[in-house]
Amino acid sequence: MPVVFTVSLAVRPDDIDQQGHVNNVAFVRYVQDAAVAHWVAAAPAELQAAFAWVVRRHELEYLRPGLPGEQLIARTWVGEPGGATWERFTEVVRPDGTVLVTARTVWVLLDAGTGRPRRVDPRMVAALAAQL
Repeated sequence: MPVVFTVSLAVRPDDIDQQGHVNNVAFVRYVQDAAVAHWVAAAPAELQAAFAWVVRRHELEYLRPGLPGEQLIARTWVGEPGGATWERFTEVVRPDGTVLVTARTVWVLLDAGTGRPRRVDPRMVAALAAQL
């Protein structure tokens, strides 16, 4: 079973679209913010300084609307790394567990100095798969 990292999200007024619910683009930001929070919380400072992540692909499935003023939770976990890429999964849920959005993101690891792709370092796997 994967180790799940959670982060609280507050729906902001500027996240709300003309239909009166959370805009799809805001959910993309929530997914990215959860991944970044996991990386910052779990990875040692030397890895954070040496590497950067960029998104190759986001796939989101919108199941239910987010509403103004809601407190939401992002649950995220990593899959198996493959070369310079690493798959990550995220769910945005209400506190009662109702799933609003599911996401699959493929991230590419870059050398922070050169901007070139690098194979996922085993130390990253250990850090992001460790219980927080």
